[in-house]
Amino acid sequence: MSARAVTGRPVVTLGGDDIAQVKDVVFGSEDATVRGFTLSGRRLLSGPLRQVLAWQDVYALGPDAVMVRDENALTEDNATETATGAGGGNVVGAQVISDEGVALGRITDVIIELGDDARARVMGYEIEQSRSVWKRRRRLLLPAPGHTAASGETVVVLSMAMQYTTEDLAGLAEAAHRLSTRLEEHR
Repeated sequence: MSARAVTGRPVVTLGGDDIAQVKDVVFGSEDATVRGFTLSGRRLLSGPLRQVLAWQDVYALGPDAVMVRDENALTEDNATETATGAGGGNVVGAQVISDEGVALGRITDVIIELGDDARARVMGYEIEQSRSVWKRRRRLLLPAPGHTAASGETVVVLSMAMQYTTEDLAGLAEAAHRLSTRLEEHR
């Protein structure tokens, strides 16, 4: 699932109340998981809400809405660090740099994998590649098991991750699996 596709989805209670919409997806920098969402109002000209939604309070993330049990799932914005985890943020627009110091491009989207363990992990990044690395600009999907560090401005990946890029979403899961296997072999 694309993080870009989640942005703008309504947040709806199991009782059917439309209480907010997703403004941004917040990622944990140390473990590449979805920590939660910042929110905005659903009315025309509504701005950002002073509330956030932590991932553990999400009942379901579907193709059309984010489901929560009730309005109590939203927490006050001053609790953002507690609810969504300190050290995370939105990495769209961040520069991707290899662990060898080569600028690879900028993140245009994040691909999320919903796990059987009720966690949402970053499977990979859609990047627009730098011209310094490639002859022409193009978009590629880069698997995230090679993710080593992230901040709001920069994501550092292992250089070997570039050997597992793909141009289509269907190939990303296989590329991520192959990269993970190779990393396990090198440990």
